[in-house]
Amino acid sequence: MNSLNNKVTIITGAAGNLGAATACAFQEAGAKTVLVDHAADRLPRDFPELARSNVHLLVGGVDLSDPASLGRLLEQTLGKFGRVDALVNTVGGYRGGKPVHETDLADWDFLFNVNLRTTLLCCRAVIPQMLKQQSGRIINVASRDGLAGSAGYAAYSASKSAVLRLTESLAAELKAANINVNCVMPGTIDTPQNRAAVPNGDFSKWVEPAAIAEVIAFLASDSARAIQGTALPVYGKG
Repeated sequence: MNSLNNKVTIITGAAGNLGAATACAFQEAGAKTVLVDHAADRLPRDFPELARSNVHLLVGGVDLSDPASLGRLLEQTLGKFGRVDALVNTVGGYRGGKPVHETDLADWDFLFNVNLRTTLLCCRAVIPQMLKQQSGRIINVASRDGLAGSAGYAAYSASKSAVLRLTESLAAELKAANINVNCVMPGTIDTPQNRAAVPNGDFSKWVEPAAIAEVIAFLASDSARAIQGTALPVYGKG
């Protein structure tokens, strides 16, 4: 995807399954990547070949729920590259199984923090620079569960639904500045963790992280320049 060549892209959750796949997809397409993780030492271990790279940046120890931490991330990014062309928010979490009246408030707080607050604050951190540039791409990660609620998963569904509404609102606000904001909605992602949690699942119907990453790369490319505020289903065969 040549239109990603030299595009400076911040990828949150880069040590996770989807984040790592997204990082690989963007790097293969020629992007300059800023890989972000909460842990201080995980990225050099997972991406040792990038530790001293001139065209990529590893930034660990970032608290995506803290505006000050994100401010430092942006300073490092601009200090090295001078611009931000794309932001990919892959960080998220999942909990469920209990009805609303039995779900711990701590679970509600956790899900809205990890799924919505981190996405919101990351967007807020990069938007001023993108407005200055009059260009940019933001891709969020929602979920098929954000389209409709179901028994036992209200907190998760509500948090992902909020990501959809945030994406739509940002797209409407920023499109005049040539900033495209979209999101993907994965179904069940085929990861080792999900296989362990659902050992009897039909893995052939689940969607691979690499397949989602290719869709994200498309949304960040010039080929998607006319797409604004969409929630793109990426369900695999499920």
